Amino acid sequence: MSITRPIVLCFSGHDPSGGAGVQADIETLVSQHCHAASVITALTEQDTRNVKKLLPQNPEDIINQAETVLADLDVKVFKIGLIGHHKTAEAIHAILQQHPHIPVVLDPVLAAGGGAEMSDRKLIDAIVDLLLPRTTVLTPNSQEARQLAGLVDLDECGPALLEKGCRYVLVTGAHETTPTVSNRLYHDGRRIETFHWDRLPESYHGSGCTMAACIAGLLAQGLTPAQAAYEAQEYTWNALRHGYPPGKGQHNPDRLFWMEAGV
Repeated sequence: MSITRPIVLCFSGHDPSGGAGVQADIETLVSQHCHAASVITALTEQDTRNVKKLLPQNPEDIINQAETVLADLDVKVFKIGLIGHHKTAEAIHAILQQHPHIPVVLDPVLAAGGGAEMSDRKLIDAIVDLLLPRTTVLTPNSQEARQLAGLVDLDECGPALLEKGCRYVLVTGAHETTPTVSNRLYHDGRRIETFHWDRLPESYHGSGCTMAACIAGLLAQGLTPAQAAYEAQEYTWNALRHGYPPGKGQHNPDRLFWMEAGV
């Protein structure tokens, strides 16, 4: 029997603790019956508590790896996670320009879950100027949305990010101090829906990677951005609900929760 799975090409960092980055992407995309191809943007020294060192990869190598994959595989969606350096953003932009028909899901990783900064002004400017105009779905948390938009009110940030070229913006609210987590979806210049989820008790490592990769996989499966945004939140919330502590820091989402008996 021949198996055909839609292919998502992930530009991702490597997390040696296995909680975020490319491993999160692969587990999530497997869960969406997709095939994950990957280009590593940065190596990291990190554990379940925080990132200690960021090691961006050579931009020319990033371009060459992506071009080699794209010449061979029928990539349906690009998923972008940790970028780490403005030169890396420029390299990714060069690839996106060559393939304008491929949708883009961008998770703008500007800081680690433990608080370590993973961006600077040059990188933020490169994301805004080069990548947002090519982004189909942007998935910032509330802090990242404020940094990218240069605004405070989230209902001003969403439309401002749309004006920078994104088709859809899904701002997640786990970093806010609300009793429930409210995620806001923006499109066509306005907020089109707000999703409310029970706030879970733990702190999680790789939740943003999980949701963005899930949206990418669902787009590759043919869902609309709005449908993918909702279903990806449901999948991610369940992965977090079944999360577990592999080390001494944050919990990992159980992205393969659906394999467990009785789930």
